[in-house]
Amino acid sequence: MINIVLIGYRGTGKSVVGEILGNRLGMNCVGTDRRIVETAGMSIPEIVEKYGWSGFRDMESEVVRQLSQYDHLIIDTGGGVIERPENIRWLKVNSYIFWLKASVERIIARIQNDTQRPSLTEGKTFIEEVGEILKQRLPKYKMAAQFEINTDHLTPDQVADRIIHTVNEFEED
Repeated sequence: MINIVLIGYRGTGKSVVGEILGNRLGMNCVGTDRRIVETAGMSIPEIVEKYGWSGFRDMESEVVRQLSQYDHLIIDTGGGVIERPENIRWLKVNSYIFWLKASVERIIARIQNDTQRPSLTEGKTFIEEVGEILKQRLPKYKMAAQFEINTDHLTPDQVADRIIHTVNEFEED
């Protein structure tokens, strides 16, 4: 089986759904953000403080390039993976790409207490930032994804069910 890649903004369920999929399908789930933190030996806020967002994105691109060379993985990407077109080109080579979507309100409710990510925009409130960044990224998510799932009213198990059903349908054709 080829890879299953989960893209989407923070708080859409990628990490939880990725773990469920990995367990159900007997596949390793690799989080690109976790891999970056392990490789760099520092947290994402520390990486961004030391190298800036562009340094973080460089590390992310290298992790994506490496992971794209494997098969049979669940790849839980960071929300900004779609910022660089080469990341999507690498992932599309041998993956089904699922965009997990959620409303701004649902995202905010899910991530408002998350301290693992520094701000992407200066001088904006958290709510303004989520709305603005999501609006900028929507066309990129849409172009990158082969499949879309709105997670607003689904449990992570239900999202995993839909992904498995879709992959099985595709594999049969």
